[in-house]
Amino acid sequence: QAGLDDPTRLRRAERTCRVLNLELNKDRDVERIHGSGINTLDIEPVEGRYMLSGGSDGVIVLYDLENLSRKPSYTCKALFSVGRSHPDVHRFSVETVQWYPHDTGMFTSSSFDKTLKIWDTNTLQVRGFLQLASFFVYIIHLACICSFPRVGTKSPKVQLCDLKSGSSSHILQGHRQAVLAVSWSPRHEYVLATGSADGKVKLWDVRRASGCLSTLDQHNGEKSNASSEAASTAHNGRVNGLCYTSDGLHLLTIGTDDRMRLWNSSTGENTLVSF
Repeated sequence: QAGLDDPTRLRRAERTCRVLNLELNKDRDVERIHGSGINTLDIEPVEGRYMLSGGSDGVIVLYDLENLSRKPSYTCKALFSVGRSHPDVHRFSVETVQWYPHDTGMFTSSSFDKTLKIWDTNTLQVRGFLQLASFFVYIIHLACICSFPRVGTKSPKVQLCDLKSGSSSHILQGHRQAVLAVSWSPRHEYVLATGSADGKVKLWDVRRASGCLSTLDQHNGEKSNASSEAASTAHNGRVNGLCYTSDGLHLLTIGTDDRMRLWNSSTGENTLVSF
């Protein structure tokens, strides 16, 4: 109130205080529809009101997160679900659901049945269909500006698919094992980050013929202090999750080595923040 603290310092202190006091909301619950494990969630970015979930049983559910009852305690209701009786239901586990970045009229889903489906939210019908023969689909991520989703599969190859034509436009090669995580940069529309079971995180420019911009190194190039197996790897295990910060300046990665690392997306340096 007195204005004695620097605004940036005050904001950082308040944010840290709130993060350390995070806990589950005791007044909000979500209606239980899935009969098995939930693999993926996505909240639409336009209103932040609707949430999609995909389960290991192949079922997709849409929830309304708004408190329509106006009571302090409430349950978020399911508006509809793509159940086992639906003609277009995925045959196997749903690995990814994602809203179209610009409106809630469309969303995509991918599954271990080797398909990527584009859904019309209003009619709940499939409007587009990509059959990725011989690949189990682990992850997809729609670009915020381009109309291309990126597909990570059991193969070490990453496919760029065109939603309009329903075909793969080109393939990025560089990983040695399955690609488990992908994310488009919100700052540069043609830059993509991928994480693999080989422990590596790669940054790509999809406009370039060579594609790969850099491979992130957890030791920042100090190979003398690292074993040969760990050199040029982001984690000492599988990289099974990554995402950019909202401003695109940093990239956060997680791995099966029980570590979470924060990277400078411009320089590719490990910031050495300890989580």
